[in-house]
Amino acid sequence: MVDLRILTVVGARPQFVKAAAISRAIAARDGISEILVHTGQHFDPDMSQVFFDDLGLEPPRINLGIHDGGHGDMTGRMLAALERVIIAEQPDLVLVPGDTNSTLAGALAAAKLHVPVAHLEAGLRSFNRGMPEEVNRVLTDHLSALLLCPTETAVGNLDREGIVDGVHNIGDVMYDAALFAAAASPWLVDPRPPGHCRALLRGRDDPPRRKHRGS
Repeated sequence: MVDLRILTVVGARPQFVKAAAISRAIAARDGISEILVHTGQHFDPDMSQVFFDDLGLEPPRINLGIHDGGHGDMTGRMLAALERVIIAEQPDLVLVPGDTNSTLAGALAAAKLHVPVAHLEAGLRSFNRGMPEEVNRVLTDHLSALLLCPTETAVGNLDREGIVDGVHNIGDVMYDAALFAAAASPWLVDPRPPGHCRALLRGRDDPPRRKHRGS
C-alpha cells in the first residue's frame, strides 16, 4: 500500500545526481512511491541520459522536452506543463532539488495548486542576485513547506530570512552521491594522504567581484 506519493522534478545534470541519491532511499522504503518528471532543460545525452545510466536512476515517468528560450520563456512553459502533470498525478508532495529553472517552475506549480513543496539543498546562498540560480533558490525556499538543508550555515541563512518552520539539516546529499560513485568505481577514491581534498569550482562569478564580498 502506498501512503505517500512524491513527484520529483529534475531537469539539469546537478539535479540528476541529487535525485539519484534520493530515489535510492525512496525505493528502499515501503509505502512511498516516486513519480520522476524530467523537464528536458538538459537534453543532450552527455548532459542527461549518461547520468541516468551511470547512477542507476530509473527513466523519468514523464519528459516534458522543454529546453530552449530565455529564462522567463523556459520557466513559464515548464510552469504550465508541470501544473498539468501535478493535477493529473495528484502527488502528496513535490520535491525540487537544486536551483535551476526546473526547480523554480516545480515549486511555483505545486504552491499554486496547494501541494506541499520540499526543497532539497535549501538555504544555500551566494548573496549575488545577479545569478539566476540565486533568484531561483531564494524564491523556492520561500515557497517550500519542507526545507532540506545540507549544512548549519544553510539553516542560518534561512533563519535570517525569517524561515524557521519545516527546516531540517539532513546533510549534503552530494556526499551520499560521492559515496555511491566511489563504491561503484574504486578508481574515483582520492589516493592522496589525509588532510588533502579534491575540489571543483565553477560558476559565472569572476574573481574581481568575488574578492569584494568577504566570503
